[in-house]
Amino acid sequence: MSSPSAYQMIGAEPQLKKIVQRFYQLMQESPEAKGILSLHKNLPQAEEKLFEFLSGWLGGPNLYIEKYGHPKLRARHLPFPIGKPERDQWMLCMVQAFEDAGVSEPIRSEVLHSLLNLADHMRN
Repeated sequence: MSSPSAYQMIGAEPQLKKIVQRFYQLMQESPEAKGILSLHKNLPQAEEKLFEFLSGWLGGPNLYIEKYGHPKLRARHLPFPIGKPERDQWMLCMVQAFEDAGVSEPIRSEVLHSLLNLADHMRN
């Protein structure tokens, strides 16, 4: 018997959708996130793509890959100026979204640590 994936441990699709929706809501509401918000031109599309990416990245259905192929995250983010402030703003919203969704420990810290590493890799 295999252990549950991070996707399953956070609550699968319904919970992941809540997290991603809250993430973009926080990005729009938080003055601290105005820099990262300005990099997003189509929020509904960005929200859908983030949900699809995270679904597969967390061990659930590979929705993003099925639709668009390999994510090539670094290449897709190179046109945008992403430094430490943008990484930190993105993480600020993500940490709050996980907290607001009530994701329990230790999975919350594990996933957020992995997301920080991913966000740091996007810096250019």
